[in-house]
Amino acid sequence: MDRLFQALADATRRQIVERLVRGPAGVSELARAHTMSLQAIMQHLQVLEACGLVRSEKVGRVRTCRIEPPALRLVEDWISRQRTDWEHRLDRLGEEFASAPAQPDEGEPA
Repeated sequence: MDRLFQALADATRRQIVERLVRGPAGVSELARAHTMSLQAIMQHLQVLEACGLVRSEKVGRVRTCRIEPPALRLVEDWISRQRTDWEHRLDRLGEEFASAPAQPDEGEPA
């Protein structure tokens, strides 16, 4: 999980993942979308592959990359659990505020 979040901490890698969610793409296509060298894109892809978010295969001279849905689901599930926990906590806090006796405003007689 830590490696997934480290990989997604970089804006370029998030953009690559966003593109690959729409479907497979060649490395050259991914590189054209960024103002960096093909080698730099390859390094980003290596990070994404190392954590399991992306898989690539080379056929002839073309390397095609695909998203790995299970890894993406792992991140999505963790975020969803965190969101649910925080929503419950905020609901309880709201209930506490709603049940607390009203306090007079400063400067007003009690």
